Order: sequence, then structure tokens, then C-alpha cells
Amino acid sequence: MEDQKQDNEHIFRSLYSSVPIPDKLTLPEFVLQGVEEYTEKVAFVEAVTGKAFTYGDVVRDTKRLAKALTSLGLRKGQVMVVVLPNVAEYGIIALGIMSAGGVFSGANPTALVSEIKKQVEASGARGIITDSTNYEKVKTLGLPVIVIGEEKIEGAVNWKELLEAGDKSGDNDKEEILQTDLCALPFSSGTTGLQKGVMLTHRNLIANLCSSLFSVRSEMIGQIVTLGLIPFFHIYGIVGICCATMKNKGKVVAMSRYDLRLFLNALIAHEVSFAPIVPPIILNLVKNPIVDEFDLSKLKLRSVMTAAAPLAPELLTAFEAKFPNVQVQEAYGLTEHSCITLTHGDPEKGQGIAKRNSVGFILPNLEVKFVDPVTGRSLPKNTSGELCVRSQCVMQGYFKNKEETDKTIDEEGWLHTGDIGYIDDDGDIFIVDRIKELIKYKGFQVAPAELEAILLTHPSVEDVAVVPLPDEEAGEIPVACVVINPKAKEKEEDILNFVAANVAHYKKIRAVHFVDSIPKSLSGKIMRRLLRDKILSMKKK
Repeated sequence: MEDQKQDNEHIFRSLYSSVPIPDKLTLPEFVLQGVEEYTEKVAFVEAVTGKAFTYGDVVRDTKRLAKALTSLGLRKGQVMVVVLPNVAEYGIIALGIMSAGGVFSGANPTALVSEIKKQVEASGARGIITDSTNYEKVKTLGLPVIVIGEEKIEGAVNWKELLEAGDKSGDNDKEEILQTDLCALPFSSGTTGLQKGVMLTHRNLIANLCSSLFSVRSEMIGQIVTLGLIPFFHIYGIVGICCATMKNKGKVVAMSRYDLRLFLNALIAHEVSFAPIVPPIILNLVKNPIVDEFDLSKLKLRSVMTAAAPLAPELLTAFEAKFPNVQVQEAYGLTEHSCITLTHGDPEKGQGIAKRNSVGFILPNLEVKFVDPVTGRSLPKNTSGELCVRSQCVMQGYFKNKEETDKTIDEEGWLHTGDIGYIDDDGDIFIVDRIKELIKYKGFQVAPAELEAILLTHPSVEDVAVVPLPDEEAGEIPVACVVINPKAKEKEEDILNFVAANVAHYKKIRAVHFVDSIPKSLSGKIMRRLLRDKILSMKKK
């Protein structure tokens, strides 16, 4: 019966054969497989300070930390919250917590005390790992705090002393860690906007790495230098950058904050070959005159990967003109699916690069379908619907939140992403927009990303966000918040006419607000709600 039902459903699978997922291994064991040949090789280095750890250090300190945490009383399934910028120790900390059977939960170090408190309370955390800068934020939360760095802080556990204690503690009778045990609890805004803990197991993350690294050739092992700028507390940072690079025995160049000069210096000085970044950085590389201060011929960069937000086609063209030897891959992933879901292949293995502005093809071991948000029916090729994915990477659910879990994962195991997209005849997938970000103008659906892409082609527009505003007649109208070049002469009317000349009548921008900057999350997503609320509050005055 199931097969018959499947026949009526439009389910899409990878063009590439499935890849095996090893049983029995934990995530730290999987990531550090084959490490013996690479013990002298640098695994993590900080771009600015030069502080570095070799693979030998990573193995040693992961073990020491796991033993120390166990002797401090951390038990299987208990959460440790990590409040740190991208530091060289980050990979060791995540692997150490997981090796002890604990659950790693990264928090944004720029978050407010009240926000960190929410995550600590929601996750039932047993301890916090941080640095001296962020200690003030977490010392009042009533949990043991481990502080990395040389400095000894009264009331906190010193990192160095902790690892030394780990050396001395015997091998405790540790509970066996199963692949089905949780190892990570990142907090995601999910498909509804409120922060929720995403329950991920060792198996989830190993399955994701097996799928997303399927095209790595053996001669690339030990050769890749990855830029570690995306925050490591984010799933993309910890899995897509730290774990993926360690699995391939490459080097992660950690950067704790973005600054264009520091960024370009790091790329050149550390010979970075692969840089996962976000669209705002591409915009910077294309439009900012600072870039011209650098000798770009010294770059060893082979590819950049951009995810988290759509990349305007014209921006991509401008980037390719300026950096002709750098391949741009747009990828798509989400926390609820353990990181990367769709991506690009390796042409030298006969795998095509997906088309421009596509987020790639379906990875091995994954099933994908597109459903009509109204009827729930699965749709054929070239028809836009909500992207749903089913695989061993799908989260176990939202922590202590059955209601939201049931809204997101259906009875057949499909994860509903809240993103609208379609698959073309070649198997390349295009994301059109988020369900919740579509603007409904007189019943027509208007995609903010499409209008933003058009506005970014205007020579005077440096950055832009399109948001919906309530309107009595139309329901919602699209309004543009524009960062304009200081030397520009254009007025609101010029911007309105520019868009009107490029889109159907119902998609026209109805008003323009000139702003100094566009608020974005650390992963590069435009914070539309913030902008919308600001405009509405100005209107009330």
C-alpha cells in the first residue's frame, strides 16, 4: 500500500548513489577517525592572535575535558551551555562535552544576560563554559562556570586546572554513549520565529556529515583551509565548519568578529581555500573600496559558500567579475536538519555544479518533496511549494515542545521547512522565499528577496530590505528600507520608479524609507520584523 501511495506522490531523491553511515561511532570518534597521521598538523588557529592547536592537541584535550566533566558530575544527556566567540578551543570544547556523553548547546556571546538565562533555563543546563569577557554575563545564573584562558577568576573553574585535573582522574565508569543519544541542543528560531531547542543526536550529525562530504576526494584530505567566521554556536559553524573540516583533517582559521580588513588579511595570510560566508560579506567585497587596498592575486581562495539568505543574481555576477577564480556555491540548510541539506558537487568526479542561484541538488541519502501549503499535496517538478525533507539528519524534535515538533515533523517523518521552492528538470533546487516572509498584496504573493535583488542592482543602493506593512485596501504592501550611497542624488520617487520598471504591477514597492543600516542576524538573515516594527512606531507618532 505504501508503495502505491508513493507512486502518487512526487518524491525526489539524489542523483548520486547513497553513502554508508557508520554505526556504533559517536560524533567525536567519527570526526577524529584517522587522526594518527595528522597529529602534528594544525587543526585550529585564531586569525588575529595566531593561537593554534594541532590535531594531537585536539585529541588530548578532548579526552582531558571529557574526563574532567565526568568527574565533576556531568552525566549522559545533561547540557553544557557554551558562551564563547569563535576561539581556537571551541572544537575541543564541543567534542569534549559530547565525549563525556553530555549535550553541547552553543549560545550567542553577544546575547543579553536575559537571553542567555532563557537558554540556560530552557535546556536545564548543568554548567557553562565561557571566557573572562563573558563571565560577568553568566556568573549570576547559579551554575558552575568554567572560564578558558590564563586568567584565574574567583568563583570560576580555571580551564587549565580543569584539564590538568582531567589528566589525573582515572577512567571513570562512563555510561556507554549510543548514536541515538543527544549530543547537541542548538537554539533555533525555527519556522515560527520563537527560540526553541533543537534535539540532535550523534547519528543525526554523522549522517549529515556523510551526506554533505560525499564529494570530497581523497587527495583533498589534509589540504583544505576553512575560514571559521560563521559563529560556532550556530549549527553551520559547529557542524558545517568545525566538524566537517576536522573530519577532512583540514585547518580552521577562527575569526571572532567580522571586519573587512581583518577578513581579507586572514584570507591572504592563512591561505584560506574555502570560505563559508553570508551575502552581506559578498556585498562588502563587491562594493567596498577597502578591498582595493589588498593584492587579490595573493588569494588562495578556491570557493566561497553562502547560505542563510538568498544571493541577488547581480551581486553574484559582480562578485564573479572581481574574483574570477573563486567558485560561488549557494547552499541551503537548517538547524532542524543538522546543518546542510542541499549543496553543490565536485565536477572532477562527474558531479555537476548546480545552476547559478540554485541552492544545489539533493544530497545522497535524502528525500525531498514540495507540498502545496494549502492542500498538503506533493507537487511535480517546476512547481513551487513548501520544501519538505526526510532523512536520518532530521532532528528528534524541539526540546520539551511537542506542539511545535508536531507542527514541523509530520507522521511520515517529513520535516516541513517553512521555505518555498521548486526542483527543475535537472534536479537543481531553487528557494523562492519563506512562507512567513511572503507579502500578500491584494491576494498576490510578493517575495521580498526578489525585490531586494532588483534594488541591489541600482548603482546608488548599498543595502536594502523589503518588509510588509499593513494596508487597509491591499492587506499588505511592500516597503523598501534602503541604505543609499552618501553621494547619491536619488529621491524616493526615483527608487519607486526603478523597481516599477522591472516588475509586475502588483510587486511594485509602495514606499521607501532611507536608513543608515539594515539589521541582520549573525547568520546574515535580514531582521525584517525589527524594521517593520520601527516603521510602524514612527507612523504612530
